[in-house]
Amino acid sequence: MENEQEKHEYYMRMALEEAQKAREIDEVPVGAVIVFHDEVIAKAHNLREHSMQAYAHAEMLAIQKASEAMHTWCLDECDLYVTLEPCMMCIGAIVLSRINNLYYGTKDPKGGAVDSLIEIKTISRLNHHPKVTSGILAEECGTILTEFFREKRKKPKRDKNQFKITQE
Repeated sequence: MENEQEKHEYYMRMALEEAQKAREIDEVPVGAVIVFHDEVIAKAHNLREHSMQAYAHAEMLAIQKASEAMHTWCLDECDLYVTLEPCMMCIGAIVLSRINNLYYGTKDPKGGAVDSLIEIKTISRLNHHPKVTSGILAEECGTILTEFFREKRKKPKRDKNQFKITQE
């Protein structure tokens, strides 16, 4: 790639492809890609609805895949590209896994824990902070989310009383 910006856009487009996969299966369209020395080692998209797991965010799934690929929890030479500013849970996993650089597309004013709702860099007692770059393909990353939620608002909501609780 010719320059750093092109490289970041290249990987963010991969993350957007993952976000599109999520959208196609009616998941919130967020995608993540983890890169080790310019090689993609993990890709993932949101799967909360399909897995029925609150933690099945794109970042969490990508970190899990990257750790398996690298045979370690410590991803200190890895970069994470994600289409949406990570939430508290995800930034916690990013910090704990020692991700080197975090690149994200669009801000999340309601749940972002990097720059919006919480500013992780202001917590000085953490023993690791990833370097953060935001705004990569922000318009495209924001548009896929806006369109998804616009479509969702047109559909009737699920009746949560229809769910049966099972006990074992």
